[in-house]
Amino acid sequence: MGFDTEVMRMNNTVPSCTQFVDPTLPAMELETQVRRVCRTLLEKWFYLDDNQLSVTPVSGGITNLCGKVANRPIKYEGEVLKVSVHSDKEEEPVTVRVFGPNTDAVIDRKREIQAIPSLSGAAFGARLLGVFANGMVQSFIDAQTLTPMDIRQPDFAARIAREVRRLHELEVPGSKDPQLWLDIFKFLDKASALIFEDNPKQRRYEMISFDELRAEVQSVKEVSDALRAPVVFSHNDLLSGNFMFDEDKGKLYMIDFEYGSYNYRGYDIANHFAEYAGFECDYSLYPGRDAQYHFFRHYICPSNPQEVLQDELEQLYVETNFYALASHLFWSLWAIVQAKFSSIDFDYLDYFFQRYKEYTRRKFEFFSLVNSYLAKRQQLNNVRH
Repeated sequence: MGFDTEVMRMNNTVPSCTQFVDPTLPAMELETQVRRVCRTLLEKWFYLDDNQLSVTPVSGGITNLCGKVANRPIKYEGEVLKVSVHSDKEEEPVTVRVFGPNTDAVIDRKREIQAIPSLSGAAFGARLLGVFANGMVQSFIDAQTLTPMDIRQPDFAARIAREVRRLHELEVPGSKDPQLWLDIFKFLDKASALIFEDNPKQRRYEMISFDELRAEVQSVKEVSDALRAPVVFSHNDLLSGNFMFDEDKGKLYMIDFEYGSYNYRGYDIANHFAEYAGFECDYSLYPGRDAQYHFFRHYICPSNPQEVLQDELEQLYVETNFYALASHLFWSLWAIVQAKFSSIDFDYLDYFFQRYKEYTRRKFEFFSLVNSYLAKRQQLNNVRH
């Protein structure tokens, strides 16, 4: 059994090849391509037969359809196909992620793949085992995906806070500048130049004022520039589905770093708090000050959370709630782009309107919070000088 594709090495450690997996193929043909990729990239699987490798779906998130590599027909659809591969020998299964045809419109794959070796080395997410033309092979994590209800529980909140802090201390290759504004303006430019073939969708799209959106983005950016918040390597998409928990081992996993980059620490945490609302966008579930302080204590001082100073809590409270506004703007614009390019059966334009409505509802409150903080900081600086 041999393949024409040359196997190369990324960073002298991770194998890569130019093979392409077509996610639009019928299930049996797709499974054949997936098996071929696995045998190419995983040296110890090179001589395994098709009947020693099976492909089964596993659950995924809003933009993901996932699969494990069941000898039964599987209907593959969606933008990202996750598959895990295993043999009838005692081999650990793996996950094969096949990128969707249009996901490059919202995800920087080069940035993601550049970061994964460092993340894998620090035990974040699944280990990267190989890369192919439109996807990657990773270790399979056998754990339970968390729900929005789970992440609101104090015990899980503390665990998540500690893991987020560990991530934020990591050095990862790539630009150390915050990528938030580059990404937001990229989405804004794309979103403002779309045409929908679906007439009802086009009419809803035409209700959006991009002049207003641009002005709102600019106003948030100006305050962000003045705030000068700490910049760390961030996940940027800390929804409940990107956490898994192994109850037997008591281990929490943070997964799927598709949007990972350097960004403001408050933005990463704000994204997480906004996800308390779930896909139903019930923002009455956004955490209050007490719940946020519980999270902050375990984030700031994981070893002794009760020793955190009040000033530290207040500073992170301001950062996080101000960047909640940026989070709403980012995902609002992301949703417009997805409404055009995604094949997922999801009302992305409705998601835009819900996120932007919450932005406008909290705008005055959170701008007042950060402006008051900046005024106090300026007064202290004046006294010191």
